[in-house]
Amino acid sequence: MKGHMNTNMGEIFVENEVIAKYAGSVAVECFGIVGMAALNVKDGLVKLLKKESLTHGINVSVNNNRIVIDFHVIVSYGVSISAVADNLISNVKYKVEEFTGMELEKINIYVEGVRVID
Repeated sequence: MKGHMNTNMGEIFVENEVIAKYAGSVAVECFGIVGMAALNVKDGLVKLLKKESLTHGINVSVNNNRIVIDFHVIVSYGVSISAVADNLISNVKYKVEEFTGMELEKINIYVEGVRVID
């Protein structure tokens, strides 16, 4: 379902793909996030996604203008996963709510791997 808002000038519809792309760009700016992850179901392998395919590691659903986002991420080696998750949640919640004008109901974070950063 799409995000939907009524204004005095008409209706606004926001595609889930737009929300996912924006949330992905906010997420990769967060400290400790290396990038989004894609899980190869056939092989069970996790792959780091390039910046142009960030939305493949993010699932967005909208119900009654309340957004739920699932992130599949790869984090930096040696950082606190709980600190990275807290940072990711607070940044994404604030920026996505400002961007869309809709409430973020839930953010689920799935850590799919750890990567050493040079």
